[in-house]
Amino acid sequence: MWKETTASRYTPAPVPEAKEPTRFDTPSKSDLPPLSAPAPVVRADSSLPRKESLIAPDITIEGKIEGGGSVRVAGKFKGDVNVQGDLTIEAGAKLTGGVRADKVTIAGELEGNIEQSTRVDLLQTGVVIGDLKAGSLTVAAGARMRGRAEFGWDEGNGSTTTWPGNGHGKESDSGS
Repeated sequence: MWKETTASRYTPAPVPEAKEPTRFDTPSKSDLPPLSAPAPVVRADSSLPRKESLIAPDITIEGKIEGGGSVRVAGKFKGDVNVQGDLTIEAGAKLTGGVRADKVTIAGELEGNIEQSTRVDLLQTGVVIGDLKAGSLTVAAGARMRGRAEFGWDEGNGSTTTWPGNGHGKESDSGS
């Protein structure tokens, strides 16, 4: 028998030519366009949460707060607060001064008048020593207040409601 013996030959694959690596030169800082800060987001929807400033529990501040954001008092603050946002006085906190805010939530102590607010929530641990004037008032069982409360009346009405100490009925300043 005839058998041809042929060894398989190894044929090396062609080797690619060695190329010099491609270089990328980084532009100098003067060649780069100036970076601009992102434009602030304009909030058209007023239902979005406002920024809130915090007076921490171990802080005592004396002064005046005014602005468009909300304020949370967890420490002690002596002075007037006039914000277009909300004011929250946490349990254990104390604010001494006049208040004007959209919504006021009191779990701590307020010694002063709430001169103008759309809503006041007096929580179970809340204490108010002063008068309040609001569109609506919610009082939780256990809350305490010493002062006069006016709520639910339009500014132009001229009527006020006061509650005598005996708890029986109401008086109206409207003259009718």
